[in-house]
Amino acid sequence: MDFIKIILHDTSFTFALEIIFRCIIMFILIIIFLRFSGKRGVRQLSVFELAIILSLGSAAGDPMFNDDIPIVQALIVFVVIILLYRFTTYLIMKSDTFETILEGRPMYIVKEGLLIVEDIKQEKYSYDEFFAELRQNKIEHLGQVKSALLETDGCLSVIPYAKDNIKWGLPIFPDHYQKAKIFDSKTYYSCMLCGQTQFISFLNAQCPRCNCDCWTESKLECQQ
Repeated sequence: MDFIKIILHDTSFTFALEIIFRCIIMFILIIIFLRFSGKRGVRQLSVFELAIILSLGSAAGDPMFNDDIPIVQALIVFVVIILLYRFTTYLIMKSDTFETILEGRPMYIVKEGLLIVEDIKQEKYSYDEFFAELRQNKIEHLGQVKSALLETDGCLSVIPYAKDNIKWGLPIFPDHYQKAKIFDSKTYYSCMLCGQTQFISFLNAQCPRCNCDCWTESKLECQQ
């Protein structure tokens, strides 16, 4: 067995510098790609942490089955990635602006029982997925929710109203989140796009908040 070939192969100083350059470029590209992919794609991991995992995983994988890739090249990658990790962590600690650029900020999905449509679209967060997470938090309609935030790690934080402050709101169960077909002037209706809840004059009325014309019957009672 040729141990020199396994460990060093034909690694030159010039190629080692090339590896360092490639590591820096790929590290930046991974962070940029993941940053624009949205928080949901990196659930429970920050973009930065996932970039580290992917970088180290890729570096460790190739030498395992390619006999022309020596271990020393993987070690160079490991060292560079760890140094980048330390340097990036230092910048995050020193600069709030850099931290925001790298990892983003928590984003409101619900405020005072109303959906923040612009933020939902920005994060490409589907209503079905959002409603499912609310149901897992024992929420039946948006009138129970004071605020809901999408955290930087992709998790949803839900702050409910106190029981005495619950109001009429948009239902989130599939059987109730249906476009209303029968109009009742004494019934509260909720906009299916933004959650605006009010009395309306007719079923195709435009929502004053988002101009949508799809309404569903609001919900107040809770089973819990």
